[in-house]
Amino acid sequence: MDKLRIMSVFGTRPEAIKMAPLVRELQSREGIESLCCVTAQHRQMLDSVMDVFGLKADCDLNIMTPSQTLSTITSKCLVGMDEVIESKKPDMILVHGDTSTTFAGALSAFYHKVPVGHVEAGLRTYDKYSPYPEEMNRKLVTQIADLFFCPTQNNRDNLAREGVTEGVFVTGNTVIDALKTTVREDYVFSTGALNELDYEKRRIVLVTCHRRENYGEPMRCIMTALRDIAAQNEDVELVYPVHLSPVVHEAANKYLAGAPRVRLIDPLPADEMHNLMARAYLVMTDSGGLQEEAPALGKPVLVLRRETERPEAVEAGTVAMAGVRYDDILRMGNELLRDRAAYERMAHAVNPYGDGHACRRIADAIEWHFGRRTEKPADFAP
Repeated sequence: MDKLRIMSVFGTRPEAIKMAPLVRELQSREGIESLCCVTAQHRQMLDSVMDVFGLKADCDLNIMTPSQTLSTITSKCLVGMDEVIESKKPDMILVHGDTSTTFAGALSAFYHKVPVGHVEAGLRTYDKYSPYPEEMNRKLVTQIADLFFCPTQNNRDNLAREGVTEGVFVTGNTVIDALKTTVREDYVFSTGALNELDYEKRRIVLVTCHRRENYGEPMRCIMTALRDIAAQNEDVELVYPVHLSPVVHEAANKYLAGAPRVRLIDPLPADEMHNLMARAYLVMTDSGGLQEEAPALGKPVLVLRRETERPEAVEAGTVAMAGVRYDDILRMGNELLRDRAAYERMAHAVNPYGDGHACRRIADAIEWHFGRRTEKPADFAP
């Protein structure tokens, strides 16, 4: 029997972190030929993840250009995928989450009548402009996909409300699988600034802030609140790996550069980020992935957004919505830094996102879908 040819398509750092363990799981299956196509929507940050996980792309579209727009990303992906699909002839294309690469990869597969598997399916805010463009990307991919790999039961319920009930699997989130391979107690950072931190005497607050919908006034409020949290808590040090976006760089330098106990550093490779998170006291972020990663490491998360497509963590108590208003961020940050009981409640809540076996479930589901496995894989349940 011929091997199944399964092509994973991704282009950004967060996608790569979550797809890398799945690519490796597929590579380990005797009945699967695992192919990896990267768009390089984010070139430098993508490459660092590929290096960490020891992955090499079979196809590299290399689309990134200075000041790229959503339109140029999507159009270049579509054109580039034409040749890739024609030459590699995959049996299924896997896309992840909600980026422009995700949407373009799924749309190109549809144009070539290749089935699509959507990893991290079913996340919703029900506001098409927040997060932007991610919410619309994932909704559009839902209309194209054939298999849906949902991290949680809540994600499956979202799809059911939209009439999608066939080909749906609850797998847990692949990022938990990734953490199992990257976080180590004896880890030594290659980023010198992180080795200089005093993790015994300082409480490290890990910060990320980069989302498009936070550009402008929300980002000003977020960053001034972060600056004042550091100023008001002498045993706290904020560490902020600043996103490569010129807009984010400008804001970080304007509001945070030179502030007491605020350390601005370059973006980190995946293993560095995961190990810094494991040593941090608290995470404050507008990222999606960190809302899943930090709870797996027992770290409370304050979300610097108006909404989240990951309500499971809020319901479980590992994540709280701080929003984008200065007063709310300052109050909630200080509460977790000063109220030990409030901190412990969040730190010890149950992580709803997985047990480290999501990739195995996804690979099993693909084999079952193509008739290579007789037993349908059981759903993940926290």
